[in-house]
Amino acid sequence: MIVFKKVRYKNFLSTGQQFIEIQLDRSAKTLVVGENGAGKSTMLDALCFGLFQRAFRNIKKDQMVNSINEKDCVVEVEFVIGKNEYKVIRGIKPNIFEIWCNNIMLNQDAAVRDYQKHLESTILKLNFRSFTQVVILGNASYQPFMQMRPEYRRQVVEEILDIEIFSKMNFILKDKVKNQDELIKQSDFNYQLIESKVDSQKKHIEDLSGNNQQSIDKKQIEIQQSQTDIDNYQLDIDRVTVEKTALQNEILDETKINNKYKQLHNVEAKLENTCSKHKKDLEFFETHNDCPTCQQSIDEAFKSTMIDKKKNKVVEVESAMSQLVKEITATEQRLHSINGTMVAIREKELLINRYETSISEIKKYIVAKENEIDELSDDKFTTGVATGQLEQLQEQLTEADVVKVKYKEEKSYLDTARFLMQDTGIKTKIIKQYLPIMNQFINKNLADMDFFVNFTLDGAFKETIKSRHRDEFNYHSFSEGEKLRIDLSILFTWREIAKLKNSTNTNLLILDEVFDSSLDSSGTDEFMRILTNKLAKENVFVISHKGDTLIDKFPSILKFEKYKNFTRMA
Repeated sequence: MIVFKKVRYKNFLSTGQQFIEIQLDRSAKTLVVGENGAGKSTMLDALCFGLFQRAFRNIKKDQMVNSINEKDCVVEVEFVIGKNEYKVIRGIKPNIFEIWCNNIMLNQDAAVRDYQKHLESTILKLNFRSFTQVVILGNASYQPFMQMRPEYRRQVVEEILDIEIFSKMNFILKDKVKNQDELIKQSDFNYQLIESKVDSQKKHIEDLSGNNQQSIDKKQIEIQQSQTDIDNYQLDIDRVTVEKTALQNEILDETKINNKYKQLHNVEAKLENTCSKHKKDLEFFETHNDCPTCQQSIDEAFKSTMIDKKKNKVVEVESAMSQLVKEITATEQRLHSINGTMVAIREKELLINRYETSISEIKKYIVAKENEIDELSDDKFTTGVATGQLEQLQEQLTEADVVKVKYKEEKSYLDTARFLMQDTGIKTKIIKQYLPIMNQFINKNLADMDFFVNFTLDGAFKETIKSRHRDEFNYHSFSEGEKLRIDLSILFTWREIAKLKNSTNTNLLILDEVFDSSLDSSGTDEFMRILTNKLAKENVFVISHKGDTLIDKFPSILKFEKYKNFTRMA
């Protein structure tokens, strides 16, 4: 179990030179309040940056440094795993990345990427995606499970069940199978070549009792035929090389397309955030007649203008997103085409290698025949010598057959192992075992929030939701408040499953502005009851700007405020 103890940071976003320190295990339930822009959610960004080198929200690295001080950005995260006490220190300007265990800094000889991989895979045993699915629920860059594509949902479940190792093993096995296929092809070729040498040697021994000149003439013809084979192979090499070059020219834009794909997804994320903001503003003006801050009435003309403006903005952004999706789809199709072309290039390379190997073996064969002719011409080649050479060739043939059988047996083992490592193998069996438990937990959590539906995830992680009257729905059929209850129930389920598997078991749960969305007062009371009962032994932080309505429900309060343009804890 990971017990998060403390996070402290300075010169991070709006935080100044003085460290802000938050004790993460001090209280079971903590309310984090403050005005908009006061720095409430900064603790999430600091925690994620310290652990995973990226903020919780979509913030670039150079934007994390306080814009006034412009240096000495430092984040420290302390946690305990078993008997070991860890501290991760990460900084910008200057760049710092240190991992301490029991007051001893771990070796930093490895590259930063490998150092980060060690932190995630060996120490924490969780990555950013699983961290933001099990530890944090927020409305910033967080993407609820039910809003993910089915393939990404599967990845999250595999990480929580600690079975993603099978996917990595399958990837490794895929390359091994390809290599094994090449070894088998080469062993077959070698066997056939030696077999032809054996047949040739037998005939050669027969020729020794006859006319040597006839034998010499026959060997010369064989040499000519072999030279023709070489010429043909060389023509094949030239042809395939031209085809390979043409294919390479087709994918000169690979880097450009990959960069474009990344840029398009970044734009998509920004548009989604912009659309979400305009929708929230629209909802505010549609549902509010008074300003919640100053308590004054909102001018109707201004309200109407803002509603029209926000509606137009939503339509404008959604139109842009629609066009962007088309461009993303077209780019994905181009990337798929490029990948197919790269596979074709690799096949051409393997074919060229095979032709070159064949030429090399034929040249060896020609040299052997020329030596045989020389020996026959000098009358030095005896039946006894030829018989000894035949025995050697037969031994080589036996060895080649053993190698061929060995490679095919190894290929059979690899095929079996890869079948087990695929999505349809061991992983699917494990997931099928846990699916009923997952669905049971989800429905229990929904019932605890007075949301009485039958929620079921199938093997492809597609949902089926039925009401008491057996009416069938999907996730997007519900209101935002009902969606939020589903998101919360799944979050609690992942935490419970993680505890069962001991894959991502932690004391920490952070909810960023959950109560500021569509959860009504009744739902809020129900959720507080769940926090008290189900999460009594965990450290839960609730970030909200509705402190006046929630402050009496929490034993511990953290208040952030702006003082002289810097964030501080009041």
